[in-house]
Amino acid sequence: MRLTFLGTAGSWPTKERSASAIALDTERELILLDCGEGTQRQFFQSSASFMKVRRVFLTHFHGDHFLGLPGLIQSMCLNQRSEPLDIYGPPDAPEMIERVLKLGYFTLRFPVNVHALNAGESVELAGYTVRSSRAVHPVPSLAYRIEEGPQRGRFDGEKARGLGIRGADFSHLEAGESVRVGGRVVEPGDVMGPPRPGRSVVYSGDSAPSEEIRSLARGATVLIHEATVSNELEEEANRWGHSSARQAAQLAREAEVGSLFLTHFSSRYKELEPLETEAKGEFANVRVARDLMDHLVLRL
Repeated sequence: MRLTFLGTAGSWPTKERSASAIALDTERELILLDCGEGTQRQFFQSSASFMKVRRVFLTHFHGDHFLGLPGLIQSMCLNQRSEPLDIYGPPDAPEMIERVLKLGYFTLRFPVNVHALNAGESVELAGYTVRSSRAVHPVPSLAYRIEEGPQRGRFDGEKARGLGIRGADFSHLEAGESVRVGGRVVEPGDVMGPPRPGRSVVYSGDSAPSEEIRSLARGATVLIHEATVSNELEEEANRWGHSSARQAAQLAREAEVGSLFLTHFSSRYKELEPLETEAKGEFANVRVARDLMDHLVLRL
């Protein structure tokens, strides 16, 4: 499971940062979280491929979170895509995407399926679930939690050796195969610990501090939360449905997440280290996301 931050700017792009977009490779398929202006160009500079995007989850329909979609879809058409594209978003998604598909002259060569979600609804997909919650923003907005299903427990090598397992039989058991030792069949479950929760990534989109997002993020492997401003501007930011770096870190600490990435930075900040330092006062395992940064989401 790999995250690629394609754009980390807030409201509009800058020389250093493109508008909001994050690619998440789930190992089964590539999904896109938001699709701000310039997303397809960022793909070309990244380790991910825009042609492999299977699903798009849009948090809301402010321009910096979806205006890259017309270009992305039209480029997919020019590259002869035939696989369907599923787009998920708030209740206004069908109306908005219908407008996107009518922009300019092009031939749509593949199915585009639009799914409107109400806050609290979930989508069950192959090997993972996407849950949603309300985000606090002036327009209909969602936050998302992408979570794998339960995973096998850890392999207990010491227990396996105690049962007489030797050599290549270790790898067979780790691969889920049973092996015979003398007159006994050893099953994988005999040498595995209890099932473990799958990895989970939570993305806030644009939001003021929110109890709903705090609940959605509870125990997540990774939280990606907007940090539009530093703490001296947080009161004004909250009025406009945004958070400070300090508030994002406070939420991460209270939700007991594994790690936090800050994103959606106001153009007033040329250097991001002060925002990271501010956040570290609330939560230690925090980093500012930067355009084209990759992050491997490891199992806990």
